[in-house]
Amino acid sequence: MTDSVIIGAGPAGLTAAYELTRHGERPLVLEADRQVGGLSRTVEKHGFRFDIGGHRFFSKVPIVNDLWREILGDELLSCSRLSRIYYRDRFFDYPLKPLNALAGLGPVEVLLVTASYTKARLFPEQSEVSFEQWVSNRFGRRLFEIFFKTYTEKVWGMPCSEISADWAAQRIKNLSLAEAARNALTGSGRGSNGQLITSLVESFEYPRLGPGMMWERCHDLVAARGGETVPGVRVERIRHRHGAVECLYGRTADGELLEFAGDEFISTMPLPALAAALDPAPPADVMDAARSLRFRDYLTVVLIVRRERVFPDNWIYIHSPEVDVGRIQNYKNWSADMVPDPSRTSLGLEYFLSSDDEKWRWSDDRLIENGIRECTKLRIVEPSEVEHGVVVRMRNAYPVYDHGYREKVARVRTYLETIPNLQTIGRNGLHRYNNQDHSMLTGVYAARNTLGERNDVWSVNAESEYHEESRTEMERVGRRLVPVGIGSLAAGPQQVPETLVEEAFPELDSVALGAAVCAVSVAAVTLATAILLLKGGPTVGPHLTLLSQYLVGYEVSWTGLVVGAVEVGVLGFLLGWAAAFVANWSLSAYVALARGSLS
Repeated sequence: MTDSVIIGAGPAGLTAAYELTRHGERPLVLEADRQVGGLSRTVEKHGFRFDIGGHRFFSKVPIVNDLWREILGDELLSCSRLSRIYYRDRFFDYPLKPLNALAGLGPVEVLLVTASYTKARLFPEQSEVSFEQWVSNRFGRRLFEIFFKTYTEKVWGMPCSEISADWAAQRIKNLSLAEAARNALTGSGRGSNGQLITSLVESFEYPRLGPGMMWERCHDLVAARGGETVPGVRVERIRHRHGAVECLYGRTADGELLEFAGDEFISTMPLPALAAALDPAPPADVMDAARSLRFRDYLTVVLIVRRERVFPDNWIYIHSPEVDVGRIQNYKNWSADMVPDPSRTSLGLEYFLSSDDEKWRWSDDRLIENGIRECTKLRIVEPSEVEHGVVVRMRNAYPVYDHGYREKVARVRTYLETIPNLQTIGRNGLHRYNNQDHSMLTGVYAARNTLGERNDVWSVNAESEYHEESRTEMERVGRRLVPVGIGSLAAGPQQVPETLVEEAFPELDSVALGAAVCAVSVAAVTLATAILLLKGGPTVGPHLTLLSQYLVGYEVSWTGLVVGAVEVGVLGFLLGWAAAFVANWSLSAYVALARGSLS
């Protein structure tokens, strides 16, 4: 009899096993594949190593940082981040740097972006149900359409209006154009509240031979302490009776059915597969909820290129709609040891698909040819430079956050909680788009729970700041439109929601509004002056000479344009900042006065 049986040898499952062995336990790990690491594995072909996606080793969780260093030690390298967006034949920094983005878009687009952002800050959408609404409120609709829409729809294969805002709130929480602007000035990677924003972090650690190195080493350490990992066993049936799992059955690649008994069971299986394996089966409504949870699959086409340097980035987001590739990894720029020959470069072209898509069923040769064609179209490589290619497919890579997913997960979770010795962890086990560090933390919690602790695995990466209990639109509208009578006011301040005014009139970001007015002012003066100068004629710009009375040194000339743009930019920023300050102060004073009158 084995005390603990773990399904899955990815980051969550192996971390759980590692944590158990630290306490003298000897867990059994079952893995359907022949290789450990799950999505964090490293594949090797012809001496070249490549990831299944890119895996930054950065975490705000001390336990996880300690585990990484404990397992790999000096094999963890410090890596500087460079990632950009490819859009309209130009490269834009990501995370977005406002000046870089605006310079690349041109003056007309700058005006449209700034106007859109200003509108979003002054008149935000009150309901943030979809990814589209969430991002538009923080960046403006114009920037959403340029820098978020195309790539996101490539990843998920569905309109942004159908993607839950939960995904944006979890993956790019705390990030906005204002925070991006602050980071561009300070380089700290921290928000206005002093907390690190993961999307802005510009350096991280990375295993010398790729992320798979971490999990291969972890597997070896578990084995050295008495734990066992059995590869090539796919769990098909989980038998439970009277609120407890008794044993499970797994089938080998040869078709042999094996039985595994234990006291505690930890699963990283996707929730639909877990529900389907339970014997007896869950109630019909739980099964329906589990079956309707969706996943996005992932396919990588690796091209080995006969060139020492292709581009300097770790990875590039491809927002150009004319190609299907979503992201391109340059593994050599993560670690030089990922490539055996320094005169060669390996590129990973990432395609986000569903297994029922036609492209998923293409032959490897056809996928490689398509990858070469798209890289040529993007002017990244020439066909003659590509020596060979490799294709790797991964099922169930990304849990889909469509509308209603949360209620479905809650229904499955409620049922699973009736089986106390079965815990579900990891990205697919919780149907949550966790990064590697959060998946590892769920493994630590689950392992400790088997030893008598009481940790809430489901609370990992579910902070209240971006996973608030949802309120219907009627509730939102109701709180704002239902009047409060004099009698209610007289009853006491507790009868009036304290956040009513703040919700109706959200605080303006002084820096962001200042930057917006600055950008609009600079763009307007630059555009108006440039048009007159390019138009030429015996008398240039009589209608703009009035500006010289307000802007010292301004005239309708190229030199005057620069002087005027600097001055109007400073004045515009001060004006926007002051307007936001006055508005916020007035709101605070009104709230304080209202509370005082009710006390």
